[in-house]
Amino acid sequence: MERPWLDHYPPDVPAHIDLSGYHSIVDLLAQSCEKFKDRVAFHNMGADLSFSELDYLTRNFAAVLQDMGLQQGDRIALMMPNILQYPVALLGALRAGLVVVNTNPMYTARELRHQLVDSGATAIVVVENFAHVLASIRDEVPLEHVITTGIGDLLDFPKSSLVNFVLRYIKKKVPRWSLPGSVSFKQLLDRGIKLPLKPVTLTFEDVAFLQYTGGTTGVAKGAMLTHRNIVANLLQSRAWFSHLDDSQEVIITALPLYHIFALTANCLTFIYLGGTDILITDPRDMPGFVKELGRHRFTSITGVNTLFNGLLHTDGFAELDFSELKMSLGGGMAVQQAVAEHWKQVTGVTLLEAYGLTETSPGACINPVTLQDYNGCIGLPISSTDACIMDDSKQLLPVGEIGELCIRGPQVMKGYWQRPDATAEVLDADGWLHTGDIACMSAEGFFRIVDRKKDMILVSGFNVYPNEIEDVVAMHDKILEVAAIGVPDEHSGEVVSLFIVKRDASLTKEEVLAHCKKNLTGYKRPHYIEFVDDLPKSNVGKILRRELREL
Repeated sequence: MERPWLDHYPPDVPAHIDLSGYHSIVDLLAQSCEKFKDRVAFHNMGADLSFSELDYLTRNFAAVLQDMGLQQGDRIALMMPNILQYPVALLGALRAGLVVVNTNPMYTARELRHQLVDSGATAIVVVENFAHVLASIRDEVPLEHVITTGIGDLLDFPKSSLVNFVLRYIKKKVPRWSLPGSVSFKQLLDRGIKLPLKPVTLTFEDVAFLQYTGGTTGVAKGAMLTHRNIVANLLQSRAWFSHLDDSQEVIITALPLYHIFALTANCLTFIYLGGTDILITDPRDMPGFVKELGRHRFTSITGVNTLFNGLLHTDGFAELDFSELKMSLGGGMAVQQAVAEHWKQVTGVTLLEAYGLTETSPGACINPVTLQDYNGCIGLPISSTDACIMDDSKQLLPVGEIGELCIRGPQVMKGYWQRPDATAEVLDADGWLHTGDIACMSAEGFFRIVDRKKDMILVSGFNVYPNEIEDVVAMHDKILEVAAIGVPDEHSGEVVSLFIVKRDASLTKEEVLAHCKKNLTGYKRPHYIEFVDDLPKSNVGKILRRELREL
């Protein structure tokens, strides 16, 4: 197949990556801990964790997991926000040869039960703030080991007044719970000091993560991500962002590490290059988030459109020092033009849009770091990655035609855990992953997402894509956030309905309609407009159109 994107790669980005230097994620990360041992790996609430400390603590945790009877290939769930215990538990579990099941701390009892039962997890590390949810289903899941941790367990002592205030606030918020037989994370780390770590042989074919999808199209499924998948994506990311320097970078991590975007792009990639990861435990506290940003000379930040938009409209953000900022990476949902242009105006740095899925570990396409301005594209397929557009009969479509985006590369998942039927629906015999996203490719090899198949609105036979509507509406200076969905209509099948969060209380429906009339053709214009205080969002801030449709 033709690969026009290769002609538009930055000069120092290779067409292919070389995986021969590693055998597993553990192998790659062990080299980093040795190479950057004196460098700060993670920072949270005023506390630092160096690479040498990370190596020491993860060794101890791996040893105690083995001593508890956990065997290579067993599944362990991690149910924590962005705190220092997360990378320790994550890397310790991988060193013990376990399969990590990342678990959203905000899950309801029903969602948690499904994930623990489906994955067959026999152990869990859960932060105390959310242990009451686990306690309510303890007898319904196959867990043999429950490990609990407090938010401040790995923070420096004596703690600063800021940390003590945060911990006192959090302690007041912890619901009552009882988990008989549970053990303390801190006590296990102490116990692990005296235990040997038995060698574990890992290969590229071993599963490293059961990373569960959001379940927006049915029951949540666990994508089997192998050591090969993750190492490939780390090397692909490192090759693409060649302008980042080993042992010199500081990245802001506000997206949760249990989500595939931050897991790979922030946690693992920046361990690989010896960077410092600033963990933001509660990014919803925007004023507190901005204050924390002011304490660091950060060089990189990742986020979703809503996060960048929120920062831009928080007092004090525009006054921060952006002189060291090299990379701003947006993914998880479409980056809107208005937000990208505002970000460039405030920070002086282009907001690069990227594209990925849980099933691609996640990186698949990224805009070149040389990009000067927003281009409305998700970028080019990264090294060792093919992409194409197919029609419903799985035939390749020519340049400019709209169809389903398909991805092939070493980062594509092994399949869905214990769901061969679901795997066959998205992975074909030629190795193409059918993403469910509607897209098109330019003559230069840049891909542009039009929308999700399931979100497309059909108005009198015309395809209307919510992303386009939202992008146009968001350019109105009195609008903070917007979501577009299709609602049934007896005359045209469906019509567009808008949900808008105002930036300016004076905004009227008439102003919105006038703006849409100026920028959208007739059938794309909204028939219904509803002003709301906020929009339903996922754990990473992606607007949930599904919940709006249910309303």
